[in-house]
Parts: sequence; C-alpha cells; structure tokens
Amino acid sequence: MGNKARQYKKSTIRKLDTLSCNQCANPDCDRKLIARDGDTIVSKICHIEAVSPNGPRFNPNMTDDERRDYDNLILLCDECHSIIDNKKNEGKYTVDLLKKWKRDHENKCRQQQLSKKSTLLNQAINAIASIELEDNLDNYSLETFNIDKKIEYNSIKEYRYIIEDCSKYYGKLNPLYSELEKQGSFRKEKLLRIIQNLYLKAKGEFVNGERNELEMIQNNADKIFKSVEEKLWQLIDENQSNTDDIYIALPIIMVDAFMRCKILEEPR
Repeated sequence: MGNKARQYKKSTIRKLDTLSCNQCANPDCDRKLIARDGDTIVSKICHIEAVSPNGPRFNPNMTDDERRDYDNLILLCDECHSIIDNKKNEGKYTVDLLKKWKRDHENKCRQQQLSKKSTLLNQAINAIASIELEDNLDNYSLETFNIDKKIEYNSIKEYRYIIEDCSKYYGKLNPLYSELEKQGSFRKEKLLRIIQNLYLKAKGEFVNGERNELEMIQNNADKIFKSVEEKLWQLIDENQSNTDDIYIALPIIMVDAFMRCKILEEPR
C-alpha cells in the first residue's frame, strides 16, 4: 500500500501548480512555493487523507487511486507540510479544515488570475469550441436553471462548493457569449454541445442500463461531474499548447454548462 498513491499523474501536478499561484495553501502562511532564486521548488504535495495507516487522517476505505487523486492533495510549503503531517497535530488539522483551505485558496487564486489575465475565459471558450466531436443531439436548449435546485435534485456533495464558488463568475461569462453571438460565432452553442456529449457518455458509463436511472445519477453525481471535467481537460490538452492557465477558467465554464443542464439532470 502507498507506492501507487504517490505516483501522481502529470496533469494532477500541473493542476496543483497552476491553482497554487506560487503560494502555500495555509491561509496563515505567506511562503512562496518557488525559492527566491526563481528556480528551486520548495513546495510539498500533502495528502489530505494519508497514504498509509500510520499517517494522519488515514481513510481505510479509500483506494490508492483516490489517495493520489487531485481532490485528496494540497500544495504546501515544506514547513506547513511537516506541521500538518505531524500525528500529534491530527486533531487540529482535520480533513474538513484542509479541504476548506484548498477550496478557499483556489478561489482566491482564480480571482487573482482572472483579474490579471482578462482573456482567460475567452481562451477557455476557444479551446473547448475547437474540439471536434460527433454530435447527435436533438432538441437542444440554452435555457438556464436555478443552481440550488439543480444541486439538490442531483444530490451533489463534493462539487457543491466548486459550483457555488464559480457561479458568481456567470456575470463575466455571459457577456462574452453575447459578444461572440453578435460576431456571428457559434462557439457558445458548440461548446455546450461538446460538454453535453461528454456528460451523456459519462452518464452511460455510470447508469449502464439500470432501471432507476435518476437514482444512479444521484448516487454518482460527483463522479460524473468529475469525469466530464477530466475528459474535457484531456481533449483540450490534446488539441492545444500552453494550456495550464485554462485550468483557472475551466470550472467556470463547467458550472455555466451545469446551470444550463448540459451536465446532470434538469429538476422535475
């Protein structure tokens, strides 16, 4: 046990680095993750729920794939990593606290990067719209739905925080779509159709012919949402270069697609 849990995917490390903004995720720490020479890496990948039974916050029900997954990792400076992984501090640095640190830090980083790089959302839109997928969708709609009702209806848990955090950027995204439509661009429609296609494929993998389709979706809502996001990123990465910054904007576009019921089910 443990070896595989430390074998991180390259995409996982890239996402951790991009969403760290070169800052330790501990809100009480101001240390950078790259040393003053601008080259030496001083960050540490910390497991929120430990790799081994002797580690802090160990969860025996997790697989090694889940332990090495992005959702279970947080990027810290060397000192914070040592403090947090000290078994004596296990009661102070809980799973819930570390997940909150990570959520808050990523949200702060997203705000900073979107302020600095006003074209990030446009880059993400163009990157997704450039993907070529077979499209067999009928009765296509661009209507939006109440986000809280959708979260409850689909029984989303882990992704609830990301959806709520990113939904506030809806006001930035909609004017971009409107401007594209004025220019005669079909990027918005194509983008949403691509995401819906990915959702239908992911849904098929989890439902797999089960008679109670909605119950299966509700039981696996977070896994389905995650599957769509990972597949979308993989397609972007295959078709684009210099894509790291798109990690910042991708969740915002995903949440917009969620609100338009291109991911998960419409409340009835």
